[in-house]
Amino acid sequence: MDRSRQWHLRERRAVEASREDMAVFAARERIAWQLIAEESGRILLLDNSNQSLLEGRQSLKRSVVGWPSWRRATCDMTTLAALEPAAIVALNSLTKGRWQVKLRAGVVGLGKQALDDHIPGLQSSDGAELVAICDENPEIVREHQYQLRVGGYTDFREMFKSEQLDLVIVTVPHHIGRAVIEAAAEHRVHVLKEKPFATTLSEAQELAKLCGDSGIQLMVTLQRRFNPIYTSFTQLADQIGTPFVVDAQYTLFIDDPSGGWRGMAAKAGGGCIIDMGYHLIDMILWYFGLPDRVLADISVAARPDRTYDAEDTALIHFGYDSGLYGSLLLSRFIGPKAEQIRLVGSRGIVQLERGRIRRLTNGGESIESLSREQSWPSAATAQIDYFCRVIEGLRPNASGPKENLAHMSFIAACYESAKTHAYINPKEMV
Repeated sequence: MDRSRQWHLRERRAVEASREDMAVFAARERIAWQLIAEESGRILLLDNSNQSLLEGRQSLKRSVVGWPSWRRATCDMTTLAALEPAAIVALNSLTKGRWQVKLRAGVVGLGKQALDDHIPGLQSSDGAELVAICDENPEIVREHQYQLRVGGYTDFREMFKSEQLDLVIVTVPHHIGRAVIEAAAEHRVHVLKEKPFATTLSEAQELAKLCGDSGIQLMVTLQRRFNPIYTSFTQLADQIGTPFVVDAQYTLFIDDPSGGWRGMAAKAGGGCIIDMGYHLIDMILWYFGLPDRVLADISVAARPDRTYDAEDTALIHFGYDSGLYGSLLLSRFIGPKAEQIRLVGSRGIVQLERGRIRRLTNGGESIESLSREQSWPSAATAQIDYFCRVIEGLRPNASGPKENLAHMSFIAACYESAKTHAYINPKEMV
């Protein structure tokens, strides 16, 4: 990656700090330090013995708040003129006692997901701030542009040209996602993408290459990974002996599965498997890995009086060479809304539901449980802040393009199995 791209997020902010002002400040306070901006994106603060005092943008923020005596260090003054722009900005923020620079974020698509989760998440974020919104409906843009006091656009390409964005949250119909990612990559804007990653496995492979070639980070939104209830699963699973069967389901009721773009496989990429099912598929892959075989049956028969080709219901059987096997029921036409994963082992059961996880005996008696009441957007805030750290090189991207190729291969195997009525190995499709 060339050096200009490495400093993409930071170079334009150099105007916020004056080299002369920093030199005057350091001379007045008799502070000796070196701020070294490495090519990896890290920022190190060293004392005169080259001992690392603070490291990384986020740790800078945390450490300065809890370390009021840091300004009292004295010794020979280092040369500030040679500092990289990123280091100068870091120094400017340190002199004010906190990290001030937030990443500039835009949102493309102002549907329910954006308005209920992502925009409130941005408003609560420590790492990013909302500066622009975009939707094809000009009335929606005008309404929320006024409320949020941000730039408003009906063309995402124009937004990328006009706004100096660091990241964009993409919450658009599935078939539009590719064009937004391509435009973001062109302007080297990082992408937080609502599931699914793509509409087909081949599209996912092409987008993964695009992200790699352009140097942008792309992370698919999988909020459950930021909820302690879901992260507790493996710890409890270790206490139930040898697991041998998984029973999972995610069902809800939509009166008309044919409605809108979600009823058209050409636009949505499929129905309940690739849409709502993406979350449960992610849980299965997260906890157990990619299966060795998949057998799927799908239905478009819930509403015989409607015409649609995106499945309303799917029953998926999956298995591993280790002996573990399971089933996954997905439906947009079975109420009430239910979400669960039940793992059965030789010495107990782990049952995960939305907001609660329990460890049970094989007879069904409760041994221990954990529940959590939370405002769902808090998971969105955690996810946004995590993505900011991914961009800054402080966290791994656990839901990047490469990781989501496994999700797309599982989904592709389901559709291929439904077509051929045969077991399909998703590992052979990647």
